[in-house]
Amino acid sequence: MQKNMDLAQLTLAVCEVAREAGAFIDSQAGQVVTGAIEEKFLNNLVSFVDIEAEKMIVNGLKDLIPYADFLAEEETVNRNLESPYLWIIDPLDGTTNFLHQVPAYAVSIGLKKEDEIVLGVVYEITRKECFYAWKGGGAFLNGERIQVSTQGDLSATLIATGFPFHNYSSLDNYLKVLRTFMLKTRGIRRMGSAAVDLCFVACGRFEAYFEENLNPWDIVAGALIVQEAGGVMSDFDGGDTHWEGKAILAANHAIYKEVLAITSILAKQKV
Repeated sequence: MQKNMDLAQLTLAVCEVAREAGAFIDSQAGQVVTGAIEEKFLNNLVSFVDIEAEKMIVNGLKDLIPYADFLAEEETVNRNLESPYLWIIDPLDGTTNFLHQVPAYAVSIGLKKEDEIVLGVVYEITRKECFYAWKGGGAFLNGERIQVSTQGDLSATLIATGFPFHNYSSLDNYLKVLRTFMLKTRGIRRMGSAAVDLCFVACGRFEAYFEENLNPWDIVAGALIVQEAGGVMSDFDGGDTHWEGKAILAANHAIYKEVLAITSILAKQKV
C-alpha cells in the first residue's frame, strides 16, 4: 500500500481505477466483432475488451500496491504468491450482456489481505454507478451511504438469481427453488452479472440473491459490499464458504432465514 494511504483512501483510489477501465469498456460497446470473441467453453465468452480492461486494471492497481499478488479472470498477469495482498479482479462481469449490448455489466475489484477481504469496488458501467466498501467502513454508492432493505414480508420482495449456464447437475432442484420464489415473492430477476446482483441487494433494490457455480472474482467485491451495507452472506448450508463462489446467498436480515430454508435444497445431493 502506498505510504500514508489508509484503507478508505485506497478504496477511493481503486474506484478511480475501476471508472477508468469502465470508460474504456463503455467506449467499445457495440464495436466488438465476431473474430475478437472467444468461446472458452459452453456459454462462457471472453472478448478483446475483457483482456484489455484487465491489463488496465492490473497496471492501475500495481501503482497502489506494487508488491501485491493478483487473481484475475483473464490471467493477464503473473502471480506473486509471497505477497500478503491479493487483488481479485473481474474486468467485465457480464461479458455476454456487453457483447449483446444488454445492461448490466461491471468492473469488479476486491482486495484480500492475508485471509480477509478488506475492500470491494464494483463499477456498473451502463448506469455509471460505483459501489464500494472497505472493512468496517460501511458501503457506498457514488459517495452516498447505502443499506440493505428492511423488508421482512417475503411476498413483498424481489429476488435475484443467475441461471445455470454450464453446470446443470442441480437443475431439477434449481427449478424447484425458482417455482417457490415465483409463488411467494413479487418476482425473480436475472441480471446476468453476479457483481451487480450483489450490489443491488446492498442498496435495497433486491431483498435477496442466490446463485451457484461462480468464481471468487465474480463475487468477493460485491459480497463485502453487502456485508458492509448490513446484509447477510452465506452458502446454501448457512456456512461461510460463499467466498469461493460455488454457492452464494445474499439477503437482508429480515428474510435471510426464510430464503435460506428455500435455497437449502441446492446444498443437498445433486439429482
